[in-house]
Parts: sequence; C-alpha cells; structure tokens
Amino acid sequence: MTAEAGPGGVEALYPFLYSGRDDLASLLADVESSTSEKASEIAALRGSLAARFAWPIAECARTIADSFASGGRLLAFGNGGSCTDAQAFASLFTASAPPLPAFCLPQDAASLTALANDVGFEVVFARQLGALGRGGDVAVAFSTSGGSANLLRGLGEARRLGMVTVGFAGHDGGPMAEAGTVDHLFVVPSASVHRIQEAQTTLYQVLWELVLHELADVR
Repeated sequence: MTAEAGPGGVEALYPFLYSGRDDLASLLADVESSTSEKASEIAALRGSLAARFAWPIAECARTIADSFASGGRLLAFGNGGSCTDAQAFASLFTASAPPLPAFCLPQDAASLTALANDVGFEVVFARQLGALGRGGDVAVAFSTSGGSANLLRGLGEARRLGMVTVGFAGHDGGPMAEAGTVDHLFVVPSASVHRIQEAQTTLYQVLWELVLHELADVR
C-alpha cells in the first residue's frame, strides 16, 4: 500500500495534518472524524462484496480445493503492497494443518532481480510460472489496478500451461477484467488503493477458509 505526499497523495487524504494549525483539540477532532469516516467506508465496501461475490468465491474455493486434492500447488504474485498480499495469502496455506503447497513468487529475490535485470521486469512472473507451473496448479495475481504488464504476462503464461487463474483487482478491473484473462476474478469497486487492499484482505481470508472447508469435506 503506497501513498505519496503532494497533490492527490497524503496531503489530499489528510489536509488537516498540513494546515499548520496549532489547535491540538481541533486537530485531534479532525483525525477522529477522518478515521471514523474511513472505517465506515471499508465496512460498507466489505458488506457490498458479500452479496457480490458469495457464489463466485465459493466456486473459486472448490476449484482451488480440487487442485490441492489432486496434488496441485498455488503460486501467488503481485507488485508492491500487492506482493505482501500475495505473500500473506500463500502463508495462510503453508501454515494450515496439514500444510498446503503455496508459494509467493516475488519472495525469490534472486530470480526476480535476475530476470528484471537481464530480460525485463515485465517477464519476472511469466518466466517463474513457466519454470514452476504445471497444468492444474493455481496462479493467483494481486493488483489494485488490474493493469500491471508483468501480472498480465504471468496470467497469460499460466493459462498457456493449463493452470487455474485467479485475479484480485480494483477500480473496474482494468485489463485483468477483459474476457479470457482470468478464470476467477474479484474486483473491488473503489478508486482508493487503501480501501481496495483492505477489502482484498477480507476476500482472500474468506477464500482461504472456504478452501479448507472444501478440503475437509474431501478428506
């Protein structure tokens, strides 16, 4: 999750912090009001996603569970803050009981930097998936825009290999929402990177729980 100072950045989000006021009580009241407003926004957004994705997320969970049950693996990836979401999602499965084979591709710093330096950053996930992915495995891409070139190249490689593809995006989904890009897509309809990533955290936590529930039924 990133935010830059200046127009449209941190100053636009929290103007009261840059106003030069020395009235502490008034400043704290504005901070409290801003915090309450943002908490209400994410609560409402999460509530709307429950109705929007109830069936699609259950269907996705069944597909991922089937992959694990058949010996498949989950490979997650993303850039920046979305990389940390990919890492958190993968770690939920590896920390489960019993543990499940899930990996976060950006954690392999040697491969990531070698590919970025020697070939190009747009291929860092596609090349890793080409080496590690197998038909029936699951590729999960995390994004706030849905438009990162390296994510789209990775998803394309995953589909070429016959992997199940899952995407998390924001706004309107961007290029990731185009037909034939991913099998299971979850778009958080917000213009705020902060709200998108907060809501995505809820979605992948629910997805993980549903996958474990499906696997328990299989076992």
